Amino acid sequence: MVCSDTRVQPVAPMQLIPHSVIALLAMGVAAAVAAPLSTAQHIFVDVRSSPDGRYVASVEGDAAPSGGSPVVRDLIIRSADGRATVVVNLPCGRVTECWPASPAWTPDSRKVSFALRTPGTHARSIYVVNADGSSLTQVLAFNGTIDALRYSPDGQLAMLATEGATKELGAVEAGAPIIGDLDAAPPEQRIAVLDKGKLRWVSPPGLFVYEYDWRPDGRSFVGTAAPGDGDNNWWVAKLYVFDSSNDGGRILYAPTSPQQQLAAPKVSRDGKRVAFIAGIMSDFGSTGGDVYSVPLAGGSVTDITPNLPASVTAIHWGCNGHLMALAIAAGQTQLVDFGSAEASGPGRLLWQGQELLGDHARQLMGDCPAGVVALTHQTFNRPMEIEIGAIGKWHDLTHVNAQSTAPFQVQSLNWKSDAFTVQGWLVLPEAAHGADKLPLVTVVHGGPASAFQPNFLGAGRERLLLEHGYALFLPNPRGSYGQGEGFTRANVRDFGYGDLRDILAGLDAAARAGPIDPEKMGITGHSYGGFMTMWAVTQTERFKAAVAGAGISNWQSYYGENGIDEWMIPYFGGSVYEDPAVYARSSPMTFIRQARTPIFSYVGAADIECPAPQTQEFGHAMRALGIPSATVIYPGEGHAIHDPGHLADLNQRTLDWFEHYLK
Repeated sequence: MVCSDTRVQPVAPMQLIPHSVIALLAMGVAAAVAAPLSTAQHIFVDVRSSPDGRYVASVEGDAAPSGGSPVVRDLIIRSADGRATVVVNLPCGRVTECWPASPAWTPDSRKVSFALRTPGTHARSIYVVNADGSSLTQVLAFNGTIDALRYSPDGQLAMLATEGATKELGAVEAGAPIIGDLDAAPPEQRIAVLDKGKLRWVSPPGLFVYEYDWRPDGRSFVGTAAPGDGDNNWWVAKLYVFDSSNDGGRILYAPTSPQQQLAAPKVSRDGKRVAFIAGIMSDFGSTGGDVYSVPLAGGSVTDITPNLPASVTAIHWGCNGHLMALAIAAGQTQLVDFGSAEASGPGRLLWQGQELLGDHARQLMGDCPAGVVALTHQTFNRPMEIEIGAIGKWHDLTHVNAQSTAPFQVQSLNWKSDAFTVQGWLVLPEAAHGADKLPLVTVVHGGPASAFQPNFLGAGRERLLLEHGYALFLPNPRGSYGQGEGFTRANVRDFGYGDLRDILAGLDAAARAGPIDPEKMGITGHSYGGFMTMWAVTQTERFKAAVAGAGISNWQSYYGENGIDEWMIPYFGGSVYEDPAVYARSSPMTFIRQARTPIFSYVGAADIECPAPQTQEFGHAMRALGIPSATVIYPGEGHAIHDPGHLADLNQRTLDWFEHYLK
């Protein structure tokens, strides 16, 4: 059978199609987004303070009006006193994909090394520049990706490098074409040291290294690694020690169950212990769990945070030898001191607030002797800035987003659902008080091991909906981070059931807390949120309109289509070939005849996490059942939609869908 007639809507300006099956108001890429930000939102992608605390290097740029990551990025060096700012003149210019990344200071704080992408390729070079921005010098040209630059105490530069990379690293990036020998060995990311203008490989072939840290001896490393496809096998990674005496690596710790993934290995200042985060995690880079530590010489592993009612997202050894941790605790971000991390204990709370610190685990970093940390912070209403200072005692270094505003009302909600107390956020438009009851759109986060935190409500679909009079409900149902490992594991073998009950109970709490019209509720989400959107319309008629991004409609067919099937084993308890019933139980296609809600679905054509056939299958069913629906597949996009034109188109289509079917 030829499967070319997919009825996929083109990514181009369109008019309303008066059809009993497809009804979509969309103005396309050329449409202007209503009520944009008064100034461009500036995004800090990566931030590093120098060991002496005198400078901060950052990769940053302006987001497009449609949101997303900056397509043009600068490397900027600032003095910590705020008096001097230097923009490094990159050799490929200020163009798309001429991207500096992973700045790393030399131990003497005189120079910054960084990786630079060659536009239009997956190749990287390494450059070194003085702290005052002078003497930019290329020290390596490489035919693959480079990440995580890091200096040893004696000045050796290490990194993670992938020779002959065929795609950008990470499962959210667009996949390479599926052609040729599918059983051929994939490119490997390995630890390498820059040695006389060349790379000297440290970790062995046959292992893909995800994260690493130097040992203080300057000769060896710890890292999390697994054999095979790097996109797929992080969920089975083990903790290794790599040194010259054991070329194959020594396993220091292996997960004790499929529900335990490893992240963020950090070697103590004295070199005696390794701390790491372990727990059930659905995506590499979306870190959350308990803190463990193990002696580097080998021995018993200690769970430092058993029964912690929070999820640790980042760790860092301070200059005093104490282990510091960032954690999500319901609606709060916490900074906790766990001392020497040799024994279990509650830790000492240093700071907490409704504020998001940093963008990823690597940003909870500071070098000695200064002990100064530079990182980003933001709230729903206050845009991202760099702050600097001793841990927990920061002050703003930048004020570049001072003119950006998000004048929306934000409230943290807590409600009961089954045996759980669930947390989420209700966001209301600026003029909500005294207004008529508002339509509400529930946004379901991806993961499912993730959480809504106080990200600034800048450019993007959420802001666009708020500016057009919609309230937003951002729930953190079971399976989310924020209330400990028991809560995060509570959706294992139960996708779509308990978490949907949590969301529906949260809608009642939102309606009690604000001027919400219970007859005008919509739902949207991306990735796991896309699945939950597809699932919700087959389980309830409470939502009158839906927008599903990169969703999963059929867990059984999905298992054989995606490029990251290892993530499913911890959640389903086995492969689809071992237990097809548990996969069918949570598949929207199993209950597709119960769907009644108009739904718009979209996906990237090169998505390997939630492949396009899942969205096509769902759209096909909607058309066959006569339910108003539309489907868009964005060319060249992976799991994350990057192109500003595609984002603008998606934003407008989303708004118009809810305007047509919800308002």
